[in-house]
Amino acid sequence: MPHLSIEYSRNLEGRLDMPAFLVALRDAAVATGVFPPAGIRVRAHAADHVLIADGQPGHAFIDISVRLRGGRSDADKARATAAIFAAAEAFCADDMANNSLMLSLEMRDIDPDLSPKASSIRRFLPKDMQA
Repeated sequence: MPHLSIEYSRNLEGRLDMPAFLVALRDAAVATGVFPPAGIRVRAHAADHVLIADGQPGHAFIDISVRLRGGRSDADKARATAAIFAAAEAFCADDMANNSLMLSLEMRDIDPDLSPKASSIRRFLPKDMQA
């Protein structure tokens, strides 16, 4: 795993290609070498009702939550956080240059003793993604 959950203000749908944003974050997570590709899950949810700063309707936000099973080193988590956030910043750079956009990311551990898992996905993936 990790789970990358993205919450964003719906007004971004006309400004950013959200499916491509998910691909960019997934690719950044894979490139770190910290996460097995077969375990990465990326999803995004638009917030219909938001109030940002002074309430001006052009303000937008993206909040990225990265949850991962405990056991990785602090150095690996810091490196992965930086890489995923850098990919998000790069993807949003043009929009941030021309519009009001708040971008944030938080990474946190999931206690493996309190988070049982079951999956058959590896059987359905190409061999190079089964790790």
